Amino acid sequence: QAQLVESGGGYVQPGGSLRLSCTASGFTLGAMGWYLQAPGKQRELVVAISSGGSPTIMDSVNGRATISKEDGSNTAYLELRNLKPEDRGVYYCKARWGPKYWGQGTQVIGSA
Repeated sequence: QAQLVESGGGYVQPGGSLRLSCTASGFTLGAMGWYLQAPGKQRELVVAISSGGSPTIMDSVNGRATISKEDGSNTAYLELRNLKPEDRGVYYCKARWGPKYWGQGTQVIGSA
C-alpha cells in the first residue's frame, strides 16, 4: 500500500519555527514539494526539492524556509522560521511521481 504521510503540525506562535515531515512508504520518494492551503485560499506551492536535492523556494517564504530530504528514510522535511500568520493552514506533501501523489496534510494552527 502506497502512503504519503505528513506530521509535525500543531499550534505555533508568530515568530516561531516549525519542522514538518513527510514519509513515503510503498514507493520511493523522489522529487517532491510542500504545499500550503491557507484558510480561504487555494493550495499553493511553498517549497520543492528535486530528486537530486536542489531546492526551490517560493517568494512567500524566501529566507525563512529550508527543505531537505533523507533518501534512506524516504522522508522529506520542511523547516519554516519566523512564522507569520499567513503561514497557517494545512500543509501537504506532494510527490512528483506516484503512485501516491498527495498526503492527507498536517495542520498548522496559530494566532496573530
